[in-house]
Amino acid sequence: MTDEHVRAAYGARAAEYTSLLGSVEDMHELDRQRIELWAKRIDGQVIDVGCGPGHWTDFLHKSDVKVQGIDLVPEFIDSARARFLGVSFRVASLRDLRVPDGSLQGVLAWYSLIHVHPDEFPAMLGEIARALAPGGRLLIGFFEGVEPEPFPHAITTAYYWPVEQMRHMLRESGFDVLDVETRQDSGKRPHAAIAAIVR
Repeated sequence: MTDEHVRAAYGARAAEYTSLLGSVEDMHELDRQRIELWAKRIDGQVIDVGCGPGHWTDFLHKSDVKVQGIDLVPEFIDSARARFLGVSFRVASLRDLRVPDGSLQGVLAWYSLIHVHPDEFPAMLGEIARALAPGGRLLIGFFEGVEPEPFPHAITTAYYWPVEQMRHMLRESGFDVLDVETRQDSGKRPHAAIAAIVR
Protein backbone atom coordinates (compact mmCIF):
# COMPACT_ATOMS: atom_id res chain seq x y z
CA MET A 1 0.00 0.00 0.00
CA THR A 2 1.61 3.26 -1.10
CA ASP A 3 1.75 6.37 1.05
CA GLU A 4 -0.16 8.23 -1.66
CA HIS A 5 -3.01 5.72 -1.61
CA VAL A 6 -3.34 5.77 2.19
CA ARG A 7 -3.05 9.57 2.29
CA ALA A 8 -5.82 10.02 -0.28
CA ALA A 9 -8.12 7.43 1.31
CA TYR A 10 -7.90 8.94 4.80
CA GLY A 11 -7.81 12.53 3.56
CA ALA A 12 -11.15 12.07 1.83
CA ARG A 13 -12.76 10.90 5.08
CA ALA A 14 -10.67 12.69 7.71
CA ALA A 15 -13.54 14.75 9.11
CA GLU A 16 -15.82 11.72 9.38
CA TYR A 17 -13.07 9.62 10.96
CA THR A 18 -12.26 12.35 13.50
CA SER A 19 -15.90 12.76 14.50
CA LEU A 20 -16.24 9.02 15.14
CA LEU A 21 -12.82 8.06 16.53
CA GLY A 22 -11.01 11.30 17.29
CA SER A 23 -11.36 11.31 21.07
CA VAL A 24 -9.71 9.24 23.79
CA GLU A 25 -13.19 8.91 25.31
CA ASP A 26 -14.14 6.90 22.21
CA MET A 27 -11.35 4.41 22.90
CA HIS A 28 -11.42 1.26 25.02
CA GLU A 29 -10.61 1.84 28.68
CA LEU A 30 -8.04 -0.97 28.61
CA ASP A 31 -6.24 0.79 25.76
CA ARG A 32 -6.10 4.00 27.77
CA GLN A 33 -4.67 2.11 30.73
CA ARG A 34 -2.09 0.28 28.62
CA ILE A 35 -0.83 3.39 26.84
CA GLU A 36 -0.69 5.35 30.08
CA LEU A 37 1.30 2.62 31.85
CA TRP A 38 3.66 2.28 28.87
CA ALA A 39 4.32 6.03 28.85
CA LYS A 40 5.16 6.13 32.55
CA ARG A 41 8.27 4.01 31.86
CA ILE A 42 9.67 6.51 29.34
CA ASP A 43 11.84 9.54 30.03
CA GLY A 44 12.59 11.39 26.81
CA GLN A 45 11.22 12.16 23.36
CA VAL A 46 8.32 10.08 22.04
CA ILE A 47 6.72 10.03 18.60
CA ASP A 48 3.14 8.92 18.03
CA VAL A 49 3.50 7.54 14.50
CA GLY A 50 0.40 7.62 12.35
CA CYS A 51 -1.26 9.79 14.98
CA GLY A 52 -4.41 10.35 12.91
CA PRO A 53 -6.71 12.83 14.67
CA GLY A 54 -4.08 13.31 17.39
CA HIS A 55 -6.06 12.15 20.42
CA TRP A 56 -3.41 9.73 21.69
CA THR A 57 -0.70 12.37 21.17
CA ASP A 58 -2.73 14.78 23.29
CA PHE A 59 -3.32 12.04 25.88
CA LEU A 60 0.44 11.52 26.21
CA HIS A 61 1.07 15.28 26.28
CA LYS A 62 -1.39 15.62 29.18
CA SER A 63 0.55 12.84 30.93
CA ASP A 64 3.67 15.06 30.78
CA VAL A 65 5.28 13.05 27.99
CA LYS A 66 7.51 14.94 25.57
CA VAL A 67 5.62 13.82 22.48
CA GLN A 68 5.12 14.71 18.84
CA GLY A 69 2.45 13.30 16.56
CA ILE A 70 3.19 12.55 12.92
CA ASP A 71 0.86 11.43 10.15
CA LEU A 72 0.78 11.13 6.37
CA VAL A 73 -2.53 12.94 6.12
CA PRO A 74 -2.37 16.76 6.12
CA GLU A 75 -6.08 16.96 6.96
CA PHE A 76 -5.47 15.03 10.18
CA ILE A 77 -2.51 17.21 11.13
CA ASP A 78 -4.36 20.46 10.45
CA SER A 79 -7.30 19.29 12.55
CA ALA A 80 -5.06 18.03 15.39
CA ARG A 81 -3.20 21.34 15.56
CA ALA A 82 -6.51 23.20 15.83
CA ARG A 83 -7.99 20.84 18.42
CA PHE A 84 -4.97 20.27 20.64
CA LEU A 85 -3.21 23.57 21.16
CA GLY A 86 0.32 23.33 22.51
CA VAL A 87 0.86 19.80 21.18
CA SER A 88 3.43 19.23 18.43
CA PHE A 89 2.27 17.69 15.13
CA ARG A 90 3.83 17.39 11.68
CA VAL A 91 3.21 15.66 8.36
CA ALA A 92 5.64 12.77 7.83
CA SER A 93 5.78 9.20 6.58
CA LEU A 94 6.42 6.16 8.72
CA ARG A 95 8.93 5.18 6.07
CA ASP A 96 11.10 8.16 7.07
CA LEU A 97 10.53 9.57 10.54
CA ARG A 98 13.02 12.37 9.82
CA VAL A 99 14.71 12.20 13.21
CA PRO A 100 18.38 11.45 14.00
CA ASP A 101 19.49 7.90 14.76
CA GLY A 102 18.83 6.92 18.36
CA SER A 103 17.09 10.21 19.20
CA LEU A 104 13.84 8.76 20.55
CA GLN A 105 12.98 7.03 23.80
CA GLY A 106 9.57 5.85 22.70
CA VAL A 107 7.40 5.19 19.65
CA LEU A 108 3.67 4.61 19.87
CA ALA A 109 2.37 2.79 16.78
CA TRP A 110 -1.25 2.29 17.76
CA TYR A 111 -3.04 0.79 14.76
CA SER A 112 -0.85 2.93 12.51
CA LEU A 113 0.88 0.04 10.71
CA ILE A 114 -2.28 -1.86 9.81
CA HIS A 115 -2.19 -0.81 6.15
CA VAL A 116 1.46 -1.81 5.61
CA HIS A 117 1.90 -4.71 3.17
CA PRO A 118 3.61 -7.71 4.80
CA ASP A 119 6.57 -7.40 2.42
CA GLU A 120 7.22 -3.84 3.64
CA PHE A 121 6.66 -4.42 7.34
CA PRO A 122 10.26 -5.28 8.30
CA ALA A 123 11.49 -2.03 6.72
CA MET A 124 8.98 -0.05 8.78
CA LEU A 125 10.13 -1.74 11.99
CA GLY A 126 13.73 -1.10 10.95
CA GLU A 127 13.05 2.61 10.62
CA ILE A 128 11.49 2.69 14.09
CA ALA A 129 14.44 0.75 15.54
CA ARG A 130 16.87 3.19 13.86
CA ALA A 131 15.17 6.16 15.47
CA LEU A 132 15.02 4.65 18.96
CA ALA A 133 17.93 4.77 21.39
CA PRO A 134 19.11 1.50 22.97
CA GLY A 135 16.52 0.75 25.63
CA GLY A 136 13.91 2.77 23.74
CA ARG A 137 10.39 1.43 23.87
CA LEU A 138 7.82 0.59 21.21
CA LEU A 139 4.14 -0.07 21.76
CA ILE A 140 2.28 -1.43 18.75
CA GLY A 141 -1.44 -2.14 18.44
CA PHE A 142 -2.87 -4.21 15.59
CA PHE A 143 -5.59 -6.60 14.43
CA GLU A 144 -4.79 -10.19 15.36
CA GLY A 145 -5.35 -13.02 12.89
CA VAL A 146 -4.13 -16.50 12.06
CA GLU A 147 -2.34 -15.31 8.92
CA PRO A 148 -0.89 -11.98 7.72
CA GLU A 149 -3.83 -11.50 5.40
CA PRO A 150 -5.71 -8.48 4.05
CA PHE A 151 -9.28 -7.52 4.86
CA PRO A 152 -11.57 -4.68 3.67
CA HIS A 153 -11.04 -2.04 6.35
CA ALA A 154 -13.57 0.83 6.27
CA ILE A 155 -10.99 3.25 4.83
CA THR A 156 -8.64 1.07 2.78
CA THR A 157 -7.18 -2.44 2.82
CA ALA A 158 -5.68 -3.46 6.16
CA TYR A 159 -3.99 -6.61 7.44
CA TYR A 160 -4.40 -9.10 10.24
CA TRP A 161 -1.20 -10.32 11.90
CA PRO A 162 -0.50 -13.44 14.00
CA VAL A 163 1.03 -12.47 17.32
CA GLU A 164 3.89 -14.95 16.97
CA GLN A 165 4.83 -13.63 13.56
CA MET A 166 4.79 -10.07 14.86
CA ARG A 167 7.01 -11.14 17.77
CA HIS A 168 9.42 -12.75 15.32
CA MET A 169 9.62 -9.65 13.13
CA LEU A 170 10.25 -7.47 16.16
CA ARG A 171 13.10 -9.72 17.30
CA GLU A 172 14.57 -9.70 13.78
CA SER A 173 14.42 -5.88 13.81
CA GLY A 174 16.44 -5.59 17.04
CA PHE A 175 13.70 -5.59 19.67
CA ASP A 176 13.11 -7.72 22.73
CA VAL A 177 9.41 -8.32 23.38
CA LEU A 178 8.35 -7.32 26.89
CA ASP A 179 4.71 -8.35 26.92
CA VAL A 180 1.77 -9.24 24.73
CA GLU A 181 -1.93 -8.52 25.19
CA THR A 182 -4.78 -10.00 23.17
CA ARG A 183 -8.48 -9.25 23.47
CA GLN A 184 -11.69 -10.17 21.72
CA ASP A 185 -14.46 -7.64 22.30
CA SER A 186 -17.99 -8.41 21.16
CA GLY A 187 -18.62 -7.13 17.66
CA LYS A 188 -14.99 -6.10 17.15
CA ARG A 189 -12.05 -7.58 15.27
CA PRO A 190 -9.50 -9.37 17.50
CA HIS A 191 -7.09 -6.91 19.13
CA ALA A 192 -3.44 -7.40 20.00
CA ALA A 193 -0.77 -5.16 21.51
CA ILE A 194 2.93 -5.78 21.96
CA ALA A 195 5.37 -3.77 24.04
CA ALA A 196 9.03 -4.12 23.04
CA ILE A 197 12.39 -2.58 23.84
CA VAL A 198 15.40 -1.96 21.59
CA ARG A 199 18.29 -4.27 22.43
